[in-house]
Amino acid sequence: MNESRRRVTVLGSTGSIGVSTLDVLARHPERFEVFALSAATQVDLMLQQCARFRPRFAVMADAAAAAVLRQKIESNGLEAQVLSGLDAIEMMASDPEVDLVMAAIVGAAGLASCLAAARAGKRLLLANKEALVVGGGWFMEAVRAGGARLLPIDSEHSAIFQCLPEDPATWSRRVDHILLTASGGPFRTRDPGTLRDVTPEQACAHPNFSMGRKISVDSATMMNKALEVIEARWLFDLAPEQIRVVIHPQQIIHSMVQFSDASVLAQLGTPDMRVPIACGLSWPERIESGTPRLDFTTLSALTFEEADATRFPGLHLSWQALRAVPGTTAVLNAANEVAVAAFLARRIRFDQIHQLILATLEAVAPPPLDSLQALLALDALAREAAERCAARFEA
Repeated sequence: MNESRRRVTVLGSTGSIGVSTLDVLARHPERFEVFALSAATQVDLMLQQCARFRPRFAVMADAAAAAVLRQKIESNGLEAQVLSGLDAIEMMASDPEVDLVMAAIVGAAGLASCLAAARAGKRLLLANKEALVVGGGWFMEAVRAGGARLLPIDSEHSAIFQCLPEDPATWSRRVDHILLTASGGPFRTRDPGTLRDVTPEQACAHPNFSMGRKISVDSATMMNKALEVIEARWLFDLAPEQIRVVIHPQQIIHSMVQFSDASVLAQLGTPDMRVPIACGLSWPERIESGTPRLDFTTLSALTFEEADATRFPGLHLSWQALRAVPGTTAVLNAANEVAVAAFLARRIRFDQIHQLILATLEAVAPPPLDSLQALLALDALAREAAERCAARFEA
């Protein structure tokens, strides 16, 4: 290996964030080399990535998929060592040879590997909301204890990070509040009374981005923004009332910070996840992301709207969950994952996603949380309760 290059592990390499990360890495072969890739079941795409990036390790969460990949790796004359299972993914996140870890595994399944990277003191590029939504202050303590450098990859949180003063010790006296922007999704102007008729296909048709189905539904319900509010609370050590959300359909302004003197700093750019990815990979430097430059002469008006609580009731659960007992945000996240899966499987209606989440929050009382095992146990408990609620909705 070239010792002058930084070694990168990409967790969730076959997802949209993983693919975008590899696109940025490919533009800078002199700066980065891929140490390991991980995926769940997409063997063929993983094989293509191994052929192009020549990682030392390729890890599949699914053992059967790993067996198929291993055979194809050998038949194609590639040298990547194929591993399987969550333990192997954690190993790739914490390996002493790794400098940077892109944490892009969707859902609570990515929590353990994020924790492993944090404890190992890695530069952790966090695209997994659940590490903070589920782990909260406990996860942030692991980051501090391990000496890791946490860099947000969500475009909104990356924007806030870029706008804030470099010294976090000054934030409490200099920052009044932050403003997370939201596109409003495909139903921003739709009559709330018709949302019960929304199909999975309609919910997955995001106006600005091509994303995975789960994330697309979260955007349609604005639960993605609810999770981002929770994430921002821990990333930037802010009180819940210091975090606000505004709908900005054009998605040119990615988020803003309003300071105590009433001035506002905003981060703008073409909507493309390669921008925050490139920022995280190179910070405090800047590198080419492959994203088209923003042309202000061709922009239409930039507009802003209030987030309608009738159309997007899930968004407002974030502040309630942050003020509730620790662990409530983990229950919220688990309930949402079950609800979205049930909707995509056509088991429940679109408007019942919120109802299912509320019912789960009422059914589960979080116990004291002091370990990863306790967090995962709470996550499992919440999922079981959410599944029972979903079954009642189906009946």
